[in-house]
Amino acid sequence: QVQLVESGGGLVQTGGSLRLSCAASGSIFSRAAMGWYRQAPGKERELVAIISTDGSSHSLDSAKGRFTISRDNAKNTVYLQMNSLKVEDTAVYYCNAVVGSSFNLWGQGTQVTVSS
Repeated sequence: QVQLVESGGGLVQTGGSLRLSCAASGSIFSRAAMGWYRQAPGKERELVAIISTDGSSHSLDSAKGRFTISRDNAKNTVYLQMNSLKVEDTAVYYCNAVVGSSFNLWGQGTQVTVSS
C-alpha cells in the first residue's frame, strides 16, 4: 500500500524559511507527478507547485521566486523549499501523487504557520 508522509512544517516568522518533505512508500514514486497543495482556513485547497517525472515544474504565481519544488527519485521524496515566507502562506500543506487517471493519493498534511 502506497503512503505519502509529509514532514517539515512548523512555526516560523515572516521572512523565514522551511523545507517540507514528502516521502512515498511503495514503487509508484518514479512514475508519479508530485505536487504540493495548501489549504488555509475558510479557503479552498490550491496548488502550490507540481513537478513531473522528468523534473519539469510549475509553481503558483505567488510562490514563484520564493518556493522551489524538487524531487529525489532515489529517496522517493519530494521537497518544497519555502523562502521569504509571508503570513498569507499560513496553511496546511498537502503532498499529492498522480499517475495518469488511475492513481491519485494525498498525504495527511503538515501545518505551516507564519507569524508577523
